[in-house]
Amino acid sequence: MPEGHTIHRLAADHTERFGGRSVRASSPQGKFADGAALIDGQVLESAEAHGKHLFLGFGVVGWVHVHLGLFGKVALGTGAAPPATDTVRLRLMVPDAYADLRGPTACELIADEEKQAIHGRLGPDPLRQGTGPEPAWRRISRSRTSIAALLMDQKVVAGVGNVYRAEVLFRHGIEPYRPGNRLTRTDWDAIWADLVALMRDGVRTNRIDTVRPEHTPEAMGRAPRVDDHGGEVYVYRRAGLPCLVCGTEVRTAELAGRNLFWCPACQQA
Repeated sequence: MPEGHTIHRLAADHTERFGGRSVRASSPQGKFADGAALIDGQVLESAEAHGKHLFLGFGVVGWVHVHLGLFGKVALGTGAAPPATDTVRLRLMVPDAYADLRGPTACELIADEEKQAIHGRLGPDPLRQGTGPEPAWRRISRSRTSIAALLMDQKVVAGVGNVYRAEVLFRHGIEPYRPGNRLTRTDWDAIWADLVALMRDGVRTNRIDTVRPEHTPEAMGRAPRVDDHGGEVYVYRRAGLPCLVCGTEVRTAELAGRNLFWCPACQQA
C-alpha cells in the first residue's frame, strides 16, 4: 500500500497538471460514471492529501475522494492521452496531460461535510501544514499497545506505513514492541521530527531513503539495494541480512497482519 509521501506527491502532481484548469473526466470502467459526469468540464480548484487519502476539489460539485488501498495506482502522462482501457476507474484529461486511476479501494464524490468527517477520523499527518505531534502523543502516552502497532494506526498518525514504521524505529533505537506509554516525550518528538524530514524527502524524490550518509552504498562500498519499493533502508525487507550498523542479523515477525523488521542489537528492549 502506498505510504503518505506518495499521496502528497500525487496531490502536487495533480495541482501541477490540472490545477485551475477545466478537466475532462470519464470512467471507462463504468464504476465511477455518475461522479465523472458531474465533474466533467469543471475546474480542479485544489488537490490535497491527508495520510493515505487524496482529495481533488471541484468547487460546488464537491471532492473526489481517493484511497488507493493495496492495489490502486495512478498513471500520469503528458501529451495526448492514449485510448483508455476498461480497467480505468477515473480518467482526467487536459490537452497536454492525463491521469488514469486504476484499482482503488475508494473513488467517490463527496461533499465538504463528508470530507471533514474523514479528516476527523485520521490522526495528524507529518506532511500537512499546521500539524504537530501533540494529538498523536496524547494517544500514544496513554496506550499499552506497542509503538510499532500505534505508528500503523491511521487514527494515531496518518500516512505512516510499514516502511516508515520500521525505519524510524530503527533510526531511534526503539524496540518495536515497547508499549506506547513507555515512550518518553523526548522519544516521540524525535520520531515525529524524523518522520517529517524523511517523508518530505520522499515527496521530493518519490522514493523512501532512510539511511544516513555514512551507511549509503557509496560510503560502505556495498551494492545498492534492489527492491520494487526502491530506496536505501536499514531493516525493511532485510530479514536475515546483517544490520548495516552492527552486523547483527535483522529479524522479522508478524504484527497485526503486517511484517515487522528490526535489529535486536540496535533496538534493545
